[in-house]
Amino acid sequence: MLRKGLTGFLAVPIVFGSMALAQQPTAPAAPGGSQGPLQLNSITPPKKVEFPPVDQKNFTAASPTAAEVNAFLKQLWGYDPNRVWEVAAVQKTKAPNLSRVVVLVAEQGVSRQPGETSFFVTPDGQHAISGTDVVDFGPHPFANIHNTLAQQANGPYTGSSSKKLMLVEFADMQCPHCKEAAPTMKQVATDFPNARIVFENFPLTNIHPAAEKAAEYGVCVAKEKGNAAFFQYLQAVYDNQSALMNAADETLKNAATKAGADPTTVATCAASPAAKAAVDASVQLGKDVGVSQTPTLFVNGRNIPIGGIPYATLKQIITYAAAQDNATSVASK
Repeated sequence: MLRKGLTGFLAVPIVFGSMALAQQPTAPAAPGGSQGPLQLNSITPPKKVEFPPVDQKNFTAASPTAAEVNAFLKQLWGYDPNRVWEVAAVQKTKAPNLSRVVVLVAEQGVSRQPGETSFFVTPDGQHAISGTDVVDFGPHPFANIHNTLAQQANGPYTGSSSKKLMLVEFADMQCPHCKEAAPTMKQVATDFPNARIVFENFPLTNIHPAAEKAAEYGVCVAKEKGNAAFFQYLQAVYDNQSALMNAADETLKNAATKAGADPTTVATCAASPAAKAAVDASVQLGKDVGVSQTPTLFVNGRNIPIGGIPYATLKQIITYAAAQDNATSVASK
C-alpha cells in the first residue's frame, strides 16, 4: 500500500485525484495541550454562506467560461449538497493561453466564510492542473477513464453484468489497507446490487514480495472456477495475509483449496507466462488510469481512496455518480 492521505481534485482545497470531506472544525488547544471538537454554540457559522460580489475585472482570460468551470466542479463536488462555491476569477497567465481559475468554496453550516482555491486550465481547454496532478477538464471529466475501464477492466466481478454503474477496485492482496477495505466493498455490493464491482490486481512488488504471486494464483482460480470462487480465494488470502511473508506458497494453495480449486493445478497455472501477462495487463491498466496507491476505487471513472472517507460519503458519491451518468441507483436505505 501507498497512502497519500485525502488529496485529490475533489478535496478542498483543490488538488486532483480523489474525494474528501471538509474537516470538522476544532477548538484551540487547551492549556494542557489537548484539543477537542469545536463547541459550535459559541461561534455558530451562518446557515447560508455569503460570497462577496463577483468582480468582472478578475476575468481577464477568454476561456474557460464561468459556466464551463461550474459544470466541471458540479461533477466533482455535486455529491455534497452542502458544498457551495463561486467562480471568482479566470485570469491570463505568463504562459500563452494558460488560464488560472480561482474558486471560493464553503460548506453550508460548517464554514464561517469561503476559502479560496485555484487551478490551471490548459490552452486547449482539455485538462486542469493542480500541483503535480492533471485531470480531464470539462462537463464530463470522468468519461474517458470510465470508458477505458468499461473496455479493459475484465477482472473478476460481482453484481450486475451491466457497466452503467461500474466500480473498479485496484488492490494488492498483501496490502493491509486492502484487507481493511474488504468489508466496505462487501457493503457496497449489498447496497448497490445494480453495480458491476470489478477487482483488478495492482501488486506493489517493491514492498509486498508475495503480492504478485497471490495475484497470479487469483487469476488462475478465476480461470478454473469463476468469479465467485475468486472472491472466496481473495477473502481467504486476506484472512491469512500475515502468513504471506514467510509461507506464501502454502498460504496461497490453502486459499485456492478453500475456493474449491485444485491447488496443484492452480500453482502450475500461476507459474505460467499467461498468468503473469494477465497481472501485468491489470497493473498497466491501473497506471494508465492514474492509480498510485492501493486500494483505489473508481466509481464510473471517479478516483476514490476507499479508506479515506466515511462509508456514508462513499455511498453518497456512488449514488450521485449513478444519477449523473444516467444509471439508476438502488442504494438501500
